[in-house]
Amino acid sequence: MRLLTVWAAAMSFAISSAAGLARLTPVSRRATSAGLLLLTLSTSSLIAPAHSMRTARGQHQRTPSTYAQPTCPLDRDVCSATTGFRLFHSTSHHSRDAPQFTYHVAASYSAKQDRFNAAQNLFTRPVHDPSESKTTDLRECKDSIDKRRRARSGQDAFFFSQVGNTNTTAFGVADGVGGWVESGLDPADFSHGLCEYMACAARSWPHGSNTASLHPKHLLQMAYDEVTEDNNIEGGGSTACLAVAEPDGNIEVANLGDSGFMHLGLNAVRHFTQPQTHAFNTPYQLSKTPERMLVQMAVFGGPTTLSDLPKESSVTHHKVRHGDVLVFATDGVWDNLSPQDVLGIVSRHMVHLGAWVEKDGTIEVGQDLAKLVQADPARKADSSSLQAKVAVAIAKTAKDTGLNTRRDGPFAKEVQKWYPGENWHGGKPDDIAAVVAVVLEAESPRSRL
Repeated sequence: MRLLTVWAAAMSFAISSAAGLARLTPVSRRATSAGLLLLTLSTSSLIAPAHSMRTARGQHQRTPSTYAQPTCPLDRDVCSATTGFRLFHSTSHHSRDAPQFTYHVAASYSAKQDRFNAAQNLFTRPVHDPSESKTTDLRECKDSIDKRRRARSGQDAFFFSQVGNTNTTAFGVADGVGGWVESGLDPADFSHGLCEYMACAARSWPHGSNTASLHPKHLLQMAYDEVTEDNNIEGGGSTACLAVAEPDGNIEVANLGDSGFMHLGLNAVRHFTQPQTHAFNTPYQLSKTPERMLVQMAVFGGPTTLSDLPKESSVTHHKVRHGDVLVFATDGVWDNLSPQDVLGIVSRHMVHLGAWVEKDGTIEVGQDLAKLVQADPARKADSSSLQAKVAVAIAKTAKDTGLNTRRDGPFAKEVQKWYPGENWHGGKPDDIAAVVAVVLEAESPRSRL
């Protein structure tokens, strides 16, 4: 076991939607007080209207190389990825003796204005229904989802889906940019729509795909294309952080903006994503500008919208082990909890519940992990499952910390660093969505002999 140094104190947390220090508005980037100046960058990729990006994407897409990406050294759990490459495939054939893994997923969430309700605001991985992979029309799939049954997570959203009829899974989070409210739009329509399209695209894979494997960046692109063409989603913007997890233990993660991902293993942080930002409190974000706003800009001028592309996502590859924990969360979590905080929450629950056990001065995976995650594929895990308890613990702590006016969280520390005159203290109330996946190694046929 290796303990990786947690470098959160040196990281820049670019966070969104705070009372008194609002996230940079995509149309009107005004500071909420005289002493605050939010900087913006002016580049051609940031001002392209959403409806014209399909052409632009085709012009600027990198040409894939014919050379394979160098493999990750055996002593490392994470490698950064070169755009367009992947070290593993959904269609690959696994050796009988190679370890196989399953991912037991739960999500806990809360809207900014709501009280935290652990029992009601909980999602656990559903039982796989092979018939759902027969979906071929993504718009029809998305429209079949009743908006009234969406998770009550405010402008934050999340998704989980089996990839076609494979044992590969896809899951992640999206955080709607609250500044679009000033333009009369509901940012939740964009973020929830984006997640719904990602779930539908993963479920229907390989239909409509021209690649031999599903990459998270491609999944994000497919969903974004659908959002920009969907007239029921007038406009808005969102960050995103998602993964495609293979049964052989390989995971590819794509992150755009300031939502983020942590890979934890046996009381250690193996990886933590760095946020993508243009300036303080100005994360990378996908966006769609309503036609009426484009007309107004053309006639009267004014500031353009901030819009990045899925291909600009930061991509990393990871190799998981039995008993690892993956955490995907919106900035409502990372604003208020440092990586050390999350490691502490996860470690306490994993040890207390017997998923991680101390033996001879070291931490090992407990023998009852399969029972703790309720690994039976024929039934849906409930609120007593390990993954549900960990997800709820993270979300609840983030919620409580956001409402605490005495404890300075990561966001407050960043404000104090860059804008000391603001006198910002305490947490930052926000929407919260936390997705947790516990990794379980399947028992090999040989081990049963």
